[in-house]
Amino acid sequence: MATITTADFKNGIGLRIKDKVVTIVEFQHVKPGKGGAFVRYKTKDIKSGRVVENTCNAGTKFESVMLSTREMQYLYHDGTDYIFMDNETYEQVPVSEDFIGDNAKWLKENDVCQLLYADDELMGVNPPMFIEVQITQTDPGFKGDTVQGSTKPATIETGAVVQVPMYLNEGETIKIDTRDGKFVSRV
Repeated sequence: MATITTADFKNGIGLRIKDKVVTIVEFQHVKPGKGGAFVRYKTKDIKSGRVVENTCNAGTKFESVMLSTREMQYLYHDGTDYIFMDNETYEQVPVSEDFIGDNAKWLKENDVCQLLYADDELMGVNPPMFIEVQITQTDPGFKGDTVQGSTKPATIETGAVVQVPMYLNEGETIKIDTRDGKFVSRV
């Protein structure tokens, strides 16, 4: 286990603090006129996404974690597992439904996803930033439904429900931003 001090801090570095893997989002070395130097820093929990602000004395040691991402292709859903294939080694990796959480609604077969690892331990699954999906169910659009900004709910082929403009109908292909679940464009 490698350790680093506050002098080695950089944005994006992985640390293990109280058995949680976090990344440094922001940090600042402070040297007041009176008293010892200290570091004010913000960390983001990899699993929960929670951002926490902390302070510590300059020179404090932390356990570093090697963060890496691997591109893997989502193959299929098997019971309670989602099966991914490493694009380099062709090894199949099962990931539990509970672990993926809300990101499961954006997974479409054969899409390439980013799997985040911390010291070879899987920490998260990030779907592609944009996905192209077909609308499987929505209320029909009527002539004149062109009021700027009005939307209606639509179910897409992955099972997720998104808000789409009134003029879209079942069977049309749309582009969705998976970060916020918003409609981007018609394809």
